[in-house]
Amino acid sequence: MSSTLDPKDIPHDPRDPNPWLATYLDQSTPLDDGVKRAWLADAASGSRQYLLPLIRPLARTCIVLIQLAKIVVPPKWAASRLLHRILAWGMRATLSPQANWLILRHFHLGSQILAFIAANSSVKVPLSPLEPMDIDDLKDELFLKHDLNLFNFVINLNKALRAEGRTLRPLPREQLDFSMLEQPALQLSDMPDGKLNGIDLQSAIEIFTPVYQLFLTDHDFWRASNSLQLDETIGIYCATILNSPEHLILLNNKHPLVPMSTLRAGYRLVLHGLSTEMLHCLLMQMKAAQTGDAPGGLGSPPG
Repeated sequence: MSSTLDPKDIPHDPRDPNPWLATYLDQSTPLDDGVKRAWLADAASGSRQYLLPLIRPLARTCIVLIQLAKIVVPPKWAASRLLHRILAWGMRATLSPQANWLILRHFHLGSQILAFIAANSSVKVPLSPLEPMDIDDLKDELFLKHDLNLFNFVINLNKALRAEGRTLRPLPREQLDFSMLEQPALQLSDMPDGKLNGIDLQSAIEIFTPVYQLFLTDHDFWRASNSLQLDETIGIYCATILNSPEHLILLNNKHPLVPMSTLRAGYRLVLHGLSTEMLHCLLMQMKAAQTGDAPGGLGSPPG
């Protein structure tokens, strides 16, 4: 499947329907068209089909072995800066253009969603937006900072609400502040596209997860893994402000009060990325409806 997928390019045989075409044409969940094309092109790649089934059990075995090794390793040992240099090098050297583009987008979208909640919460909440424009920007410990931002935001928001005796409440659509929402100025065509840039997003995340675990303290890795369950929390915040509880059906990263095993962290991280894209798309659609403009696209089509 090409990253510039056009449904007219894929013939439809009723006796042998193309699963990717069906997924692309389906509009039951909000997802920007350019993002969906890039996501499905990456998911339909040979890397995901042949490499992921081999990588996933090996990666999960490594997580168990590293967990056992951490028993004898000094509890405070970590090398976060080295970790992020390794991750940035691996992304630039081996990941597909679609995978790199989606990863960089994720930091921007997550920052915008937190800013949306803060702006519509009726209290002041400090923010630390992460907006990398290049893979090398990730070397500034952005993966770790992303996890910290989520927990700090939940803590700071609820401290402020409790201090003023308030809770999040629905706002009339005309009063909602969508000003912080926009499409990141990132182009798929600017991502590395060498001969070795072929590893898909899901395979990359499975590979990176035990590496992430190895170079962080056991506490940091556990916290990072369980930050994924805050998808439910962030989703509830947005649904409350928008008065749209029906959209919570898009979330499935489990209850924040029931920590899950770190073994499935890679798979859940993919769900985290997808739910962020869908929530951002939904908010962009509502912004367009409020202003009367066409929904914000990606500028130029991914290439």
